[in-house]
Parts: sequence; C-alpha cells; structure tokens
Amino acid sequence: MNPSDKARQVKQLVEQVNQSLLSELVLTSEDPLEPIHVAAYPKPWLLLGAGNYAAVLTHPDYPGYAVKVYADGKPGLEAEREVYRLLGDHPSYSTCYYADGPFLVLKQLMGTTIYDCFKQGILIPEQAVRDIEQAMHYARSVGLRPHDVHAKNIMLYQGRGLVVDVSDFLKQEPCRMWDDFKKAYYRFYYPIASRVLFPIPPFILESVRKGYQIYRRRRRKAKQLPPQVPQA
Repeated sequence: MNPSDKARQVKQLVEQVNQSLLSELVLTSEDPLEPIHVAAYPKPWLLLGAGNYAAVLTHPDYPGYAVKVYADGKPGLEAEREVYRLLGDHPSYSTCYYADGPFLVLKQLMGTTIYDCFKQGILIPEQAVRDIEQAMHYARSVGLRPHDVHAKNIMLYQGRGLVVDVSDFLKQEPCRMWDDFKKAYYRFYYPIASRVLFPIPPFILESVRKGYQIYRRRRRKAKQLPPQVPQA
C-alpha cells in the first residue's frame, strides 16, 4: 500500500473512532494493578485486549490497524506516542500512525501472546526470546528504557518474537521483568517444554503472576528501607 492510500485509510478509521466507537465504549478500572474492564463497545468493533490503562480494539473494515483507547484519567498516551517516534520502524515493534485525544491508531501485530502460549501449550522457541532481547537492545540504543516487558506484553508470530506494549518505555526506574522472564525461561520452561509440551492451567499462571507481583513489591520496599546500623 502506498503512503497516500495508507494516510487515507488512517483518516477514515479516525473518523470511525470519533463517530461510532468513543461514544459507546465504556471502560472502568477498579484496581490499578489489574487490567481495566471493557463494559461495552459497539458492533462491529472487536476487542483485542485490555491493559492497566487502555483497551485495544479493531474494526473489520480496516484490517491491519489497531485502536488503543485510554480510559478516563489514565496517563500515558503522550509518552507512548513519543516512544513510537523514537522506535521508528523496527520488525519487533508496532508503528503509530495517529495519536490524539484519548486514542492511538497502531499497526496491528498478529500472533499469540506468550501468556496464551503457556495456556495453549504452544512451544516458545529460543528464536523468539532472542528477537525480544535484540528489540530491548535496540530500544536502549535510541534512549529508551524497556519497562513492563512480561508474558502478556510480548507475542509469538511464526516463530518470531514481538513486543506488544511499549507505553512505559520512557520510565527511568530500572525494571527486571524481562531479565526475570529470561531466567525463568532458560532455567525452568525450556528444559521441560523442549521435551514434553503441555498447556499450563490458567489458575497456575494467575498464581505465578500474583506471586511475582508480591515479590516485586517486597523487593521494591526492601530497597527503600534505610540500611541497618549494627549494634555495638
């Protein structure tokens, strides 16, 4: 598709968002640590997923595009637009075509999240992990700090790894989520899955996710505690 046709499609899609989506889309948030709830959205829009700040939808008349709508009061759209500007064109990331008001228009990434790969018993090859590792290096090379890179924010497509969510890449505090994922992948997952592959029940995945959240909070608190002075 040439640039003028793409620009025309994006303009038409933006009109659809303003005319039919935003007025009927209902997003609620009860817990800042949990994904927002999409209570309602109009047909023929399709819900792709929801994160802690925004929901992602697509329209069947505009294949290849995804619309990310931020919930009221949730920050991050301006930062995400800047992240995509810095990333430019990279095979492991999406592309931002439009950002204004409460939503962005992005290139739709096809594939299965790593979290769903665990649930469905789909093998996550080493190549996908290497792809995402290279994507992390690239992001750092353009001045970003990859943040919040976990199993629900990375994707597998035809054996290659993709990064779905970059909204927190401007944060300056260190984040070990990707390093912890790699450690678990090579220490626990791959030695078993390369020989015997099976779906992991959702309740186990959710228990691991909740346990990891608790671990991270305790780790942050421990770092904030003042050093103990030894008693004489």
